[in-house]
Order: sequence, then structure tokens, then C-alpha cells
Amino acid sequence: MYTKEELSKYPYFEKLLDGDDIIHHLDSLTNVLSRRDVADFAVYLIEKGIPFTYGMLDIDNFKFINDTYGHKTGDAVLKALADGMEKHMSGFGVVGRFGGDELLFIDLEHIEYEQKKEFFGGLYGAGGVLRKNIDVSGFSPFVTATVGCATYPYDAKDHNGLFELIDKTLYRGKTKGRNCYIIYVEEKHKDIEISHIARRGIYTSMHSLVRQFETVPGIKNKFASVLPLLIDEMKISDLYYAGEDCVMHSVIDRGLEEKVTDVGRVLSNDVYFANDPSLIREISPCFYGVLEKHGIESFMVVKVSMGVKAFGYLILAECRSKRIWQEEETALMYFLAKLLAATIMLTGERL
Repeated sequence: MYTKEELSKYPYFEKLLDGDDIIHHLDSLTNVLSRRDVADFAVYLIEKGIPFTYGMLDIDNFKFINDTYGHKTGDAVLKALADGMEKHMSGFGVVGRFGGDELLFIDLEHIEYEQKKEFFGGLYGAGGVLRKNIDVSGFSPFVTATVGCATYPYDAKDHNGLFELIDKTLYRGKTKGRNCYIIYVEEKHKDIEISHIARRGIYTSMHSLVRQFETVPGIKNKFASVLPLLIDEMKISDLYYAGEDCVMHSVIDRGLEEKVTDVGRVLSNDVYFANDPSLIREISPCFYGVLEKHGIESFMVVKVSMGVKAFGYLILAECRSKRIWQEEETALMYFLAKLLAATIMLTGERL
């Protein structure tokens, strides 16, 4: 939590807080600066001609954390991350809450490109603020985030222009798979359109899946033909299929073949994903045992079904990796499962 003494190191806040209660300038949940105050500080710096790097941090898959561990834990994660950012930037910058799961920060020290890389190296590296488990409320979710940043006056001359670049670089980081930072570089990023990059990847991949299913005969050949696309797009190490015989076998030919009689129990709808197998220990003990046996930490289960008829399950799995599955990835796997189900219905073939 920011104190009046800490913020008064900066002349802007020293004057602002003179005779005013600091609580009016802090976000009620995280106790870092409010959205208005961090933005007003940025405007003040621009008016004074003081160079600074402006950034926005977005917690990856925050909805997944809320849905899996509960909103109380989600709030605790957000507060812990804000505390970490406050301490990490002590002495050279401030952090505030923009809204939801997004934080804004102002860095007065790391202005040049290599300096910014050094800053992010500390933020994401061992002992830093991100890419680690955060112990809160009796749980320990693995937390990553995506960050976009730009620098005044080199990248933009006013607050609106600077904020637009932050927004653009943040979206660029999300489309690259999240869990990364993007430093605005004019030659690379000036022509990026947010609406374009946010949709291009998923629609292109879906179109490619349909084209392969239309042109390649035989369901096994169809499936084999889309594997390189899935491996390239999603950077997966293995993909499994459990059919009506309840045998979970590797599709990418890594050798695993196990009986899983209760994999469907994890599903309340067509898709389930997690990076903690213990969450399903009571629901699906057989499936949980297979995951534990093979060191699988992160997994996604997608039902291959059409209407009320289920033909099996696609299972993505990562060993010794707390991967956070992205919305685009779950959408792509759901789409593939529906293509498979439709093909099975039309041809009667099985994988």
C-alpha cells in the first residue's frame, strides 16, 4: 500500500497530497494509485517535458483464476500482483489500477530500449513479480501477465497518443500467446491494427482446418493433416484422443496409451482446462491417476460430440508445465472437435 511519504518523493504528489488524505487517491482493492491519479501523473510529466515509460499490465486468463479458485482468490491475486509491482518499482516509478485485472505503471528510469529490456528481465525473471506461483487464500495459482509499453517523448508527444500505443502493444502481446512484454518500436508496430491482429490468427486457423477436412479423404488422414497446424499454432507437445473404448492414446505418437473410464466427468460443458490435476482428483480419479503417472500438470479436455451424441474426447496435455490455456486455443480445439464429430456422423468412421 502506498504511503504519503513514498509518493511525496515525486513533486507532483507532494503538492497533491499536501493537506489531502491519501486514501482518496488509492484504488480501494489494491491500494495502489487510482486510474485517474496515475493518468493525471502521466499528463503532468508530459506538460513538464519529463521523459517516462508508460505501460499497461494485463493478468493472463484472470477469468480462469476466478472460475477455478473463486473471486476472493482472484482479488487476492490482483492485490498481491499490485503489491509486487509497487515494490519492484520503488524509487523510480509508480503503479496504479486501470480497472479489472489491468494495471498502469509509470517508469521514470528505464527510457532507452536496452534499459526497458533490463526492467522487464527483472519483472519476468527469477525472483521477479511474474511467471510464478502466488500463494493466496490457501491456493497457489501460477500467474503470468502480458505487458505493452511506450515512451514519452520518443514514441508519442501527448497522453492520448501514448496510451493508444500502449493499447496496441498490449494486444500484440496477447496475440503472440500472452505471458510476454512488447516494447513499442515504430518500425515494427506503427501499422498494426488492433481489430486485425485480434482476429486474424483464430479465423485463419479455423479456415485452414475446414480446408484440410474438405480436401483430404478419410477421417484419420484428415486428422493427421491438421496436426502440423495445431503443433505450430499452439506449440503443443502432445495431443491425445480417448474414444468410445475409453482408451486415451497419443495422436502425435509419443507412446502413451491408458484406460480412462471417467474423463468425461470433468466436463460440465464441452471444454475443461486446468493446470492443477489435483482439482479433478475426486471427480475423475482414474483420469487423475493417468495425469499423475505421466507427470502431466496442464491439460485441456474437449468433448467430440454432436447434439447429445458423444464420440470421445480430445485431450491436450503438458508435462511439468503450468500452462495457462488461451481463449483462442480453447476456441480452436472446440471447433476441431465439432469438425471431427460432424465427420463421424456423416461417414461412420472412427479415429
